Amino acid sequence: MSLTRIKAILVQEYFISIRSVEIINDLFLFPIFTNIIIFGFFTIYLIKNNLGFDPTAILMGMIFWQPIYIVSYSIGVGSLWNVWSKNLTNMFIAPISIKEYLLAYGISGVIKGILILILSYIVSFFIFKTNIFSIGILAIIFFFFNVSLFGFSLGIFNLGLIFRFGTRIQALAWGLVGVLQPVMAVIYPVSVLPKPFQFIAYLFPPTYIFEAIRKLINGSSDINNFYIMALITNILWLLFSINFFKIMFKKSKETGQFAKLEI
Repeated sequence: MSLTRIKAILVQEYFISIRSVEIINDLFLFPIFTNIIIFGFFTIYLIKNNLGFDPTAILMGMIFWQPIYIVSYSIGVGSLWNVWSKNLTNMFIAPISIKEYLLAYGISGVIKGILILILSYIVSFFIFKTNIFSIGILAIIFFFFNVSLFGFSLGIFNLGLIFRFGTRIQALAWGLVGVLQPVMAVIYPVSVLPKPFQFIAYLFPPTYIFEAIRKLINGSSDINNFYIMALITNILWLLFSINFFKIMFKKSKETGQFAKLEI
């Protein structure tokens, strides 16, 4: 494991990110305007209509949803930029390992996730009077760690599919996480889902995080089981995603698909 090679990828990511309008839009403008601001005003609407429950959890859910999207996006689209610029094979001609490659993009995603979390906090606090620190700093750290870890696992899973099947499925890099969002119960309790979907929901670590957030906002302290299950399912997802990626990467090289990515 070479810190120099990891740093080199991070430097590349930095320059691509600050000079790409697409990345700035996808990672900062899109999450803030389509998620935080829209759901912030929706939360205000619900509060004014006094529906008998605290709708703050809706905005809080969207705030902690952002790191999942951003970390996953960073891994998938970060690699696709090298594909689109026909630079991916050059990356792997260099003495860089898969571990270094994935770790670098994971670090990049976490840094961006922290930035968007801070930005989401500023917008939600000063515009919508929602303070994420009301659930406690330790809870925030735990929640951010778990949602980011799942985003990392999902990004690795997506990357394995892209390496194996090519750029014809590249939309999964930014689209799959949105497909999964409804079953993770981001802004509503799992109990509102049909029974079969409730079982599916609890297969995903973020579901336990969003359920814990709602319980904390409602004043419940009985959430230790959610913490434990979030960690367990996250570890299982990480192990599954890494092994899935290894299989897909190996198959991609065997079939020649990896070399065809830049064609």
